[in-house]
Amino acid sequence: MSKRETANVLWFNELHRQDVNLVGGKSSSLGEMTSSMDVPVPYGFATTARAYRYFMEATGLNDKVNTLLKGINDYEDSDELHATCEQIRNLIVGATMPTDLANDIQKAYVDLADKVGQADPFVAIRSSATAEDLPNASFAGQQESYLNIKGAADVVNRVQECYSSLFTDRATYYRHKQNFPYEKVALSAAVQMMVFSKASGIMFSVNVANGDDTKIVIDGIRGLGEYIVLGKVTPNHFVVDKASMKIVERSIVKQPVELMRVTNGGTKEQPVPADLQDKQVLTDSQVLELAGYAKEIEKHYGCYMDMEYALDTNTNRLWIVQARPETVWSQRNKNQASTDGDDNVVAESDAKVVVRGLPASPGLASGVVHVIDNPKDIDKFKKGEVLVTLMTSPDWVPAMKKAAAIVTNNGGMTCHAAIVSREMQIPCIVGTESRHVAATDVLKTGDVVTVDAKNGVVYSGKVESLLKKTTPTAQAGAQVVAAETFAPTATGVMMNLGDPELAEKYATLPADGIGLMREEFLWTTYIHEHPLYLIEEGHPEKVVDMLADGISKVARAMAPRPVVLRLSDFKSSEYRKLKGGEKFEPHEPADLLGWRGASRYYDPKYINAFKLELEAVKKVRNEFGLKNLNVMIPFVRTVDEAQKVTDIMRDQGLVRNADFKVYMMAEIPSNIILADKFNQFIDGYSIGSNDLTMLLLGCDRNNDTVASLFDERNLAVKRAIRHLIKTAHKDGKTVSICGQAPSEFPDFTNFLIQSGIDYVSVNPDMVKETKRNVAHFEQRIMLDKATGRGLQDPTDYDWK
Repeated sequence: MSKRETANVLWFNELHRQDVNLVGGKSSSLGEMTSSMDVPVPYGFATTARAYRYFMEATGLNDKVNTLLKGINDYEDSDELHATCEQIRNLIVGATMPTDLANDIQKAYVDLADKVGQADPFVAIRSSATAEDLPNASFAGQQESYLNIKGAADVVNRVQECYSSLFTDRATYYRHKQNFPYEKVALSAAVQMMVFSKASGIMFSVNVANGDDTKIVIDGIRGLGEYIVLGKVTPNHFVVDKASMKIVERSIVKQPVELMRVTNGGTKEQPVPADLQDKQVLTDSQVLELAGYAKEIEKHYGCYMDMEYALDTNTNRLWIVQARPETVWSQRNKNQASTDGDDNVVAESDAKVVVRGLPASPGLASGVVHVIDNPKDIDKFKKGEVLVTLMTSPDWVPAMKKAAAIVTNNGGMTCHAAIVSREMQIPCIVGTESRHVAATDVLKTGDVVTVDAKNGVVYSGKVESLLKKTTPTAQAGAQVVAAETFAPTATGVMMNLGDPELAEKYATLPADGIGLMREEFLWTTYIHEHPLYLIEEGHPEKVVDMLADGISKVARAMAPRPVVLRLSDFKSSEYRKLKGGEKFEPHEPADLLGWRGASRYYDPKYINAFKLELEAVKKVRNEFGLKNLNVMIPFVRTVDEAQKVTDIMRDQGLVRNADFKVYMMAEIPSNIILADKFNQFIDGYSIGSNDLTMLLLGCDRNNDTVASLFDERNLAVKRAIRHLIKTAHKDGKTVSICGQAPSEFPDFTNFLIQSGIDYVSVNPDMVKETKRNVAHFEQRIMLDKATGRGLQDPTDYDWK
């Protein structure tokens, strides 16, 4: 066995790209660029796979881990899996590293200090996974990275934390599903000099938007690059032509915040100076310098490359901090070459159906499949791809916004993927597994498909003739169509909206206001961090400022029309995915029925976070002057809860009056039965027909097995709604509905109008059609009343 194979630490200039088995893909690539290329890479060293295996064996952890893994009865039980993985990670972090290994790592850090001429230098530590007999075994998931680390002892601790990251819930689950023994997986930690970035970003040696390999794409933001991954800052975007080495396209977007290092270690967010927010983060010469590195790296590796860079604040020098092969377009263009450049186009008559599912959001789209198994990999998702996954959750929204179409294994017509995609007008098919073939089993990353979400069908290849049918051109000599007009209606037609970036686009629709603005969108798209974590870190103002910024965009775009903000209604499993959430969130067996909505707001453990939401509402109304903003309280189980929450709101200065309305979601049977009691604390209700139907029929709306039993048109649901409207109107309270039923079933809309509902709130794509339907049904009611004719509904909707 060679000296390299028995070493615990290897320097970058000792490594090459074929050393994946020694140090993993990330470390071997950094070594390749350092040892074999003239590319600026921050110097450093890598702990080896041998070092990891020695650590696990010497500490006796292998046997303990094996015992714990064998003790898992059901890998599908997320709570059991989480508890075991957490125990394993704690064992690894808490173990005492063998003295010789710790000494080797500490000595390498001291030697690094000597080599670069700095005492106790700051370093970045990035995990690099590898596996025996499986070069692509980094499937285990994205491991941890630590920035701005200083001191030999802390470096050792962070390496140990990197080791533990091999046992995240998702990585452990995936290895189990692949029947891959965990002993074959190892981890290297790349320890390299920290670049104190005043700018950073990513670049590709192929235009990932369209596969054009004559172009280089470079995105950049101010500060550390983490905010590109999180989607918190929109990057400057540059496209460089490889042949002429000229910038042929640029997009400069305002960047209000940046993530920066703290002098003594760690990072913090800070505002970008006002005079720099609209300026390029890189000069043109720096963009072209990066493009030159991209060309060189691509030529050396012989494939399209995905790279990361940083611009040092002290030296103004550019550094390449990571390089890896780009996968999606490499595979697609390879496929195209093998089919003689037919661009994967297939005739409609030859189109082959590969997957069927529920048509959750109508539309047609074609694109390259990107299968995402691990939520941590969503940052790799590129604009214009077809997202294929098990199921989405609120923290997936940034990736969903970039998708040409979405296809999921699980879920029904009211699941998260369905609701969000309808609002964003992205073609979406859900529940493919319920149609006997799971999308993730059939579709592979790099496949080209056509998604017909109107009919719930996915075709192999690009069915161009089918796509052309969705964009008909005007016939020669056609008359100019008159502007659309909509008859006024007594029943208001409101709009559901969560994403503030869509507010301007949809403000021109004939909606009477926003009936449901989901606050959760703001957390998953902008904030990303748990509110209690931000309070603990001393940054509660981030919650207030970022919520207020997002809310105000919608309120301003819709003014003077009313906007109803539904206060936060995350479930514990969703809150846990926010940064720092693991510490504050319980593991509940059925979080749909757990600590959510109103029950959080007055809880001593959470009340301070709720008060931040209220401060954001006050800021929008009082500082920004947007008085069209109102609020809605979700999931209120008891009358006592309604009183507690409205008391907190009053104490915080939000008092119901003619210009400020407080509404309540009606989604629990108790809301219907005790409506006469709830009336005293609110101005009206918004019926959440999804949860209400689930709880009335005892039918889990996220379970495809019983999806066929879930129907908002069930008589029990209709009787509940009719009773609520009557009871609310007796006390002068309004009733609206924000569930999916009015969008899907015009006859249900007719029932609502016949029952006297005040508003219906639908997704943007259904506003115009619903507006016309409402006008038609109201006219029919008036005509029937005037003539005494018309069909009579024999159903008795009233309670006896």
